Amino acid sequence: MTLNKLGMAIAMACMITPVVAHAQQGGEPQTLDKVRVTGSAIKRTDVETALPITVIQKAQIEAQGINSAEQLMMYLNIAGNGSDNLAANGGIVSEEQRGNNGVSGANLRGQGADATLVLLNGRRVASHGLKGRAVDLNAIPFAAIDRVEVLRDGASAMYGTDAIGGVINFITRRDYQGAQVSLNTDTTEAGGGNMYSANLLAGGGDLANDGWNVFGSLSVKSNEILRGTDRDFSNTFQPERGLSPDSRGTPFATVFNQAGGLIGSGLTDPLDGSRQTAINILDIPGGAGCESGGAMMGPYDHRLWGSASSRYACAYDYPSAAIIQQPQKNVDFIGRGTFAFGNGHQAFVELTASRVEVRKAFEPNQISSSTSTSATAFSIDSWYPASGANYDRVYDALAGYFGTAGLNYGAPIAYRWRCVACGPRSIETQTTSWRFLAGLEGQIGSWDYTAGVSRASSDSSSTLVSGYHYMDQLKAVLGSGLIDPFLLPGESQSAAGMAALEAASAAGVKLYGGESILTQIDATFSGELGFSLPGGAVMMATGIDLRREEYKFQGDSRETARAIFNAPFDDANALDKVHRDVKAVFAEFYLPLHDTLDVTLAGRYDHYSGFGATTNPKVSFKWQPIDSLAFRGAYSTGFKVPSFNQLFNGMSEQQYAGLDLADPASCPGGRANETVPGCEMIRPVEIFGGKADLKPEESEQRSLGFVWSPSDRFHLSLDWWEIERLETIRAAARDVLIDNYDQFTANWIRDASGQVVAIDRRYINSGGTLTSGIELDSSLRGELAGGTWQLGFNGSYIDTFKTKGLASLPWSDDLVGDYVRYYNLPIKWKHTLGFTWSRGDWAHTLTQVYRHSYKDEQPISVANGTYVPSAWNPEVDSYTVYNYSVSWTGIDQLKVTAGIRNLLDTDPPFTAHQNDYAAGAAWETRIADPRGRSWLLALQYDF
Repeated sequence: MTLNKLGMAIAMACMITPVVAHAQQGGEPQTLDKVRVTGSAIKRTDVETALPITVIQKAQIEAQGINSAEQLMMYLNIAGNGSDNLAANGGIVSEEQRGNNGVSGANLRGQGADATLVLLNGRRVASHGLKGRAVDLNAIPFAAIDRVEVLRDGASAMYGTDAIGGVINFITRRDYQGAQVSLNTDTTEAGGGNMYSANLLAGGGDLANDGWNVFGSLSVKSNEILRGTDRDFSNTFQPERGLSPDSRGTPFATVFNQAGGLIGSGLTDPLDGSRQTAINILDIPGGAGCESGGAMMGPYDHRLWGSASSRYACAYDYPSAAIIQQPQKNVDFIGRGTFAFGNGHQAFVELTASRVEVRKAFEPNQISSSTSTSATAFSIDSWYPASGANYDRVYDALAGYFGTAGLNYGAPIAYRWRCVACGPRSIETQTTSWRFLAGLEGQIGSWDYTAGVSRASSDSSSTLVSGYHYMDQLKAVLGSGLIDPFLLPGESQSAAGMAALEAASAAGVKLYGGESILTQIDATFSGELGFSLPGGAVMMATGIDLRREEYKFQGDSRETARAIFNAPFDDANALDKVHRDVKAVFAEFYLPLHDTLDVTLAGRYDHYSGFGATTNPKVSFKWQPIDSLAFRGAYSTGFKVPSFNQLFNGMSEQQYAGLDLADPASCPGGRANETVPGCEMIRPVEIFGGKADLKPEESEQRSLGFVWSPSDRFHLSLDWWEIERLETIRAAARDVLIDNYDQFTANWIRDASGQVVAIDRRYINSGGTLTSGIELDSSLRGELAGGTWQLGFNGSYIDTFKTKGLASLPWSDDLVGDYVRYYNLPIKWKHTLGFTWSRGDWAHTLTQVYRHSYKDEQPISVANGTYVPSAWNPEVDSYTVYNYSVSWTGIDQLKVTAGIRNLLDTDPPFTAHQNDYAAGAAWETRIADPRGRSWLLALQYDF
């Protein structure tokens, strides 16, 4: 079969490097050897397939200055905008993000990292050890990647019906001779967040002549810390735009009312007679101003947060205190040996291993005086003593404005304080991953086969580094007055106080750890069945897939579990090793019904221990009425069982931190509004955990598109897709529990007086999601100034994103372009436009990356109609950056690449989303790169 015009155009557009046989004499067309493409088990010579596949070659990756799988996913337009990168997981996490320390996930079409199948050389790897739900991309040996194939179609019958969002296959070199050293730097112009990597590749043996090849690749990578304070746009003190930090815990403490304390039930404001219960002496009339308390202090915007009693409180820019690029160190290795024997057979062994260290750090602990002894809240039974050095400073300032009425001189002071002296909270996560694979491949007669056995592990643990202290010692040192919360910049804590804090440090305590293990045996056979249809020979593939998935999670393993203030232990989810067995058989038939029409039928039967069996079909077609035009489409179903966490997690509690919630029994809609009786604000505990009676998720995937290539210079493809998921497993959505209160009254847990004290938000099978969109890919190439140029365009349009909390409910209004917390942010349009020009030893690439605007999350005061900030804009601006690189190969065996990322030094667009619920101070971590303009340099030398 010859490589037709359409196939040639697609190959060049996607930068696919086909395997070509020796040229025949007389200038006859070259022919393609058979290759296996991601998404099909049948080896064939067709370059264009019925399934939409994006292939990213190593040269494309290098031209963009991409040096990690996480960066690649941020670059891909098909990738969703979820909390799947280390910036989005950099702070205090909530709900589904718990246990994601150090994880970067692949999230295709916005279906989630646990619904996207990640393969390494066509086979599965173990999911990350902490949650056991998604593969950590940081463990992929990225420097050894030859290409990345992205199957933009779900529920692959070949790899597993859990691939609802699609399949991403990282394909490394299969053999190598010689030696190669490469060095890469990516340094920011503004400072912070620099990236460095180095790789050594060596191998020997010619498979064709010697019958063997062995190679290995060792890589090291280091990403430096980038702090929120390193970037001007990371600033939540923008109240006129609807953003202000909801934290009255400040480095110079805010005084709170408390029975038995200095201000008892509060003080009367001489201005209007209102009761003030949170007062910072810097902010009262005549005070020095909140900003005098430190660089990250400012006034608390009581109007924005609907808290009139905090008129004279100060706030702290705690979101900016978090880091926005976690420092990361990677070491990874891949080694492979291939040995030829017999006639057309090969045996191979492959070992991949990695060690990843990631450190997240966020704001120092907030301490609030109360009578609570809980180690999981920010309250602690410790008050500032009347003998404190700054007691009179506080009393005199309060008395000077409010008068002495209501002040209890000699009573201790209840306060809320940001313990800067305690240091930033920091947690380090170390993950060791490996996979050993042994296999055979070759031909038996006219049939191709491959078989393998593998075992993989991801072992991860998180450890306290700084900012955490033993509760009993911390309480004692605060109560003693050795540590003073009322110090101004330039004033220092006492040496005795700092020594006492150091003695109370819990650094080095292991929070938790987990391990995910995967054992797999697989075999696939493919070939012609011996008969033909009008379009050619009928082909078939069949195979087996046997897997055992194991998981364990260890909580606090200390013999004496002393309470550590605010440490995010997860003992409730400790789990002895559990496992499930998956047994699957699959078959695929290629039916060339006509010279212009072929149909592929595939089916997979899976048996999951504990859930029974499921059979899921897939049908796809390609109709090519003329040489330059092909239509394609596919339909499939999917089946995804609950993860071990979703089934077996214990109950854990988390205090609701928002100010927008009311009791839906007395306030329909559950929106807090102090001016409406029954809609007073509540802040209950939310309960999360597993449910053993969860059902599997089910899905249907559809796609339809065309590929048009009137010449080998131009290519255009367009594909429509739709994914409908039912029985989606997620923590019970708060809005579902509110809007359907009558069905979920038992989830609202009340005390004896009828007040809501907790909300049960453990996992449920919700109604589902409906998502659809269009993907566009095109390229045009030609000649210019003695060189060749290529213009490439790739875009993703989301047309529909709807949800329903229950199967009996109708689909929601379309959420495309609306802000969505935690999960995928469904922006309408994303594209990449690239221009490449090559001449001689030089190659230049200029790329535009675009992300569409969307509706911002409304501040609480805007949502309830009580206050609209003067510069509030409901629309988040679009985000566009340009990248440039140039490569030179003028010296034999040396390749030099230099470039600039974010050529125009474009800041992320402003967003007013609440930082209690998502990372990013005034910017969106799921969309933008916070590093700014950076300079790339890559050197590669082949020995």
